[in-house]
Amino acid sequence: MRWKDGRRSNNVEDLRSSGGPSMAMGGIAVIARILPFLLRTKAGRILLLIGVVGYFGAKLLGVDLLQLATNPQGAAVGEQQLSAKDQELADFVSVVLADTESTWHLEFKKLGLTYQEPKLVLFRNAVSSACGYAQSAMGPFYCPADHKLYIDLAFYEDMRNKLGAPGDFAQAYVIAHEVGHHVQTLLGTSAKVNKAQQGASKAEANQLSVKQELQADCYAGIWGYYADTDRQMLEEGDIEEALNAASAIGDDKLQQQAGGVVRPESFTHGTSKQRVAWFKRGFEQGKIEACDTFK
Repeated sequence: MRWKDGRRSNNVEDLRSSGGPSMAMGGIAVIARILPFLLRTKAGRILLLIGVVGYFGAKLLGVDLLQLATNPQGAAVGEQQLSAKDQELADFVSVVLADTESTWHLEFKKLGLTYQEPKLVLFRNAVSSACGYAQSAMGPFYCPADHKLYIDLAFYEDMRNKLGAPGDFAQAYVIAHEVGHHVQTLLGTSAKVNKAQQGASKAEANQLSVKQELQADCYAGIWGYYADTDRQMLEEGDIEEALNAASAIGDDKLQQQAGGVVRPESFTHGTSKQRVAWFKRGFEQGKIEACDTFK
């Protein structure tokens, strides 16, 4: 991808060097898990009482025990060093996000609407969002409650090493897909899907989820169309990278890799073939009307 001269977005929130919220939530999660065991014995209850008294006593003295526990050297939380590679990757993400903004401002204008730009949050290990506490193992996700995309950039290493989907355009596809979910939220599609799923069987609800995910793939393809035709960002092999990434995260392929039986009724994102087809459809036609996966 030719991205280094691209515009940077103002909507990136980088929490990787300020691990406070994630680490604090992690500490709270640990306490929640061990609390039932502490309450079972007299010794545990005494230990818990000592901990509570000590915590509030320290608070009165202006000492944050949670910060000391997660950062025992006493350094201020947020002083984690970012490598040059980390910083370049954040720069890349910022350019991709900015380019999706350009695409969707134009598409929404065609519909007589105003595009509301989402925020993109970079984090490490775990994060607290309006949709709840999430760990990196969940992968990138979009939270409609706060209109934010969340990604631990270590996911890109998993794409390359575990899924066999390397390349910068493959990485950009992931962001464009999550932005696609934001577009669905703004257009009311997500709300309609949620309502339809409430009275549906598990299999029917999964099918609706598949259609929603495939539409986000198609929307990612629309971004690719504009990135190529309007801004000439694509290089030889880029589209193949995106198609390979779409194929690598198909439900059928992931279930096969996990060593389990492929169960179509359990699919929530679509097969590799479907994901590739809908991304290509968006990329080739470059318009929202081409992405009606619900017909």
